[in-house]
Amino acid sequence: MRVPRGNSTEEPSYGRLLTTCCAVAFAGYFGSYLRMPVVPLFARSLGFGPAEIGAFSSAYFLVAGILSLPVGGLSDRLGRRPVAVGGMAVLTVASALLYLSSGFAGLVASHVLLGVGLAAFGPTMMSLAVDCSPPTHLGRTFGWYTTALYTGMSLGPAFGGLLARELGYRPVFLIACLLTLAVVGAAARFLPAPHQGCRDTPSTARPRGAMRQLVGNPALLGCWLAALGGCFGLGMFATFFPLHGQERELSVAQIGLAFFVQGGFNAVSRIPLGRWTDRVSDRRSLVVAGLASFAAALVGLGVARTLAGFLFWSAAMGVSMALAFTSVGALTAEATPPALRGLAMGGYNACVFFGMMLNAALMGRVAQAQGFAVSFSIAGLVVVATAAGFLVLTRGLAPRARAADAVG
Repeated sequence: MRVPRGNSTEEPSYGRLLTTCCAVAFAGYFGSYLRMPVVPLFARSLGFGPAEIGAFSSAYFLVAGILSLPVGGLSDRLGRRPVAVGGMAVLTVASALLYLSSGFAGLVASHVLLGVGLAAFGPTMMSLAVDCSPPTHLGRTFGWYTTALYTGMSLGPAFGGLLARELGYRPVFLIACLLTLAVVGAAARFLPAPHQGCRDTPSTARPRGAMRQLVGNPALLGCWLAALGGCFGLGMFATFFPLHGQERELSVAQIGLAFFVQGGFNAVSRIPLGRWTDRVSDRRSLVVAGLASFAAALVGLGVARTLAGFLFWSAAMGVSMALAFTSVGALTAEATPPALRGLAMGGYNACVFFGMMLNAALMGRVAQAQGFAVSFSIAGLVVVATAAGFLVLTRGLAPRARAADAVG
């Protein structure tokens, strides 16, 4: 991992701090995302249809969305490390409950806890990575960090699918529980504290005043809208692709492979694209190009019928997401004062989860009535509409000077 070194007077360096954040994020998402291709198939084996699966999936996204903003603000006040460790502990309990579940109530309860845990872990870790970054390297910081995140999110489902094929559905949840428990200990031991080179200092801003400051920032609202719409499209893939693939006679291992391809291309694209965003004067154009390509990939997935077609459009989705979300993440950080960054990232992650929740809540019934081809196309149209809204809200952003690539 080649990242710029910090100043000689700063220990540990930017590179070491970012590497630690990336490693913990990778392990946390790998362990918690083992379940992704397995849960819908497990629920179907219990007799539940797309509407019920969408319902408990939407509970997960709803809870994560509601809590991301306040928990992000809490990390501004208490520090990043304790909030991130607590979030991973809750994810461990959620995986254990999922392993023990045999009915709809257990599935809902486990997904509520998954939402709580990810609301604490996700935005807090993202804020911590940004805290450790020089302002000139925000794009590549998001590139490296989200590469680690999406590598975990892609390898996790791929291994989950393989484990489910060999061991059955339920053992996957127990393995996820044990892995996330190990991450709890690693995060508590290795995540950097405020005095270790990160600008993670408690905020003295009052919550109401801080929130008014953020809501009055149209550029930040545009970034949140882009995250909301983009993740409405992502929710179509995360929640309903396993069912769509099964209808097209894909095996559980092949469904996991599609998740791996999507996440893998998403991950490896973020490093070069993150560096590119640091050199482009107007990141808004990259956000719009990424969202438009993402919408096209959704339509392609909806009409695909062969494994090769699914893998091609999954790869296209991964690259387009990398372009859009790396750029919008850097814009979110740029548009926010450092003391309010946890709250801003909490809002960003809330929009991520709300977008996926809305898709799970609404599109299950559409898929049940109209089929998956129509549902994936509707999701693509929503992504295009939010790209237009993003442009309107961010029109006041002046093109920035291109960052020098002096290091790294």
